[in-house]
Amino acid sequence: MLGIIGGSGVYHIEGLENSRWVKVESSFGDPSDEILLAELAGQPIAFLPRHGRGHRISPSDINFRANIDAMKRLGVTDIISVSAVGSLREDLPPGTFVIVDQFIDRTFAREKSFFGTGLVAHISMAHPVCNRLGDHLFAAAESLNIPVARGGTYLVMEGMQFSSLAESELYRSWRCDVIGMTNMPEAKLAREAEICYATVAMVTDFDCWHPEHDNVTVDAIVKVLLANADKARALVKAVAHPVHADSCAGTCACRSALQYAILTAPEARDAAMLEKLSAVAGRILNPQS
Repeated sequence: MLGIIGGSGVYHIEGLENSRWVKVESSFGDPSDEILLAELAGQPIAFLPRHGRGHRISPSDINFRANIDAMKRLGVTDIISVSAVGSLREDLPPGTFVIVDQFIDRTFAREKSFFGTGLVAHISMAHPVCNRLGDHLFAAAESLNIPVARGGTYLVMEGMQFSSLAESELYRSWRCDVIGMTNMPEAKLAREAEICYATVAMVTDFDCWHPEHDNVTVDAIVKVLLANADKARALVKAVAHPVHADSCAGTCACRSALQYAILTAPEARDAAMLEKLSAVAGRILNPQS
């Protein structure tokens, strides 16, 4: 099942059938909202508004663990994150979509792992997104003539305020490409849950480093946001079938990320942690179930 995490405008897609909002109970608290289950061309799809409907949850207050756990419990195997970002490069102007392949995580006020005391696991994040999903997204964007860049580094900041000029210039010196507030620890948690994950970073404006930054009006940014939402809906519609039809999905390395990651000996594992992780790590912890 394909899952989409993004803004409320993304799930208003022409052609959705049998749509219904469902409340999913998670071991990690409440997800951002109910999840919209629907069918697109006969294929199941799940939409989760990251900030809740009406954009009522700040980036730092999102319960990322509950969101990913809820998606896992529904049977989601592939997640596409759709996120608004600022550009740190002149050649990535507003309206460009970036299929991100790297992150730098500068957040500090968020729970970043499902694991902890009583059940310890370490997963690789060297390549934090699913290359297979990224290829599908890039091909779909090109087919729709959406300005798109394949690859880029997303600097994830805490917020809620935007960067200072000095911070923006620092991130540019690190060769980051875009900046936003939401995709970490989302990508880390998806990897721990063995869900394939890819990011579509939609550029809305240049960050404050740009000499013309102060001349950008709210009206101009809103115009780009609306145009990006239109393109995002078209992209989701175009990519859904290739993702569902991908014969290589079952052997994707993302889906076995926990194979050798859990270090806590079976006899030392905390019972409460085992219960909480029944969905996220059930393949490894309860192989007979």
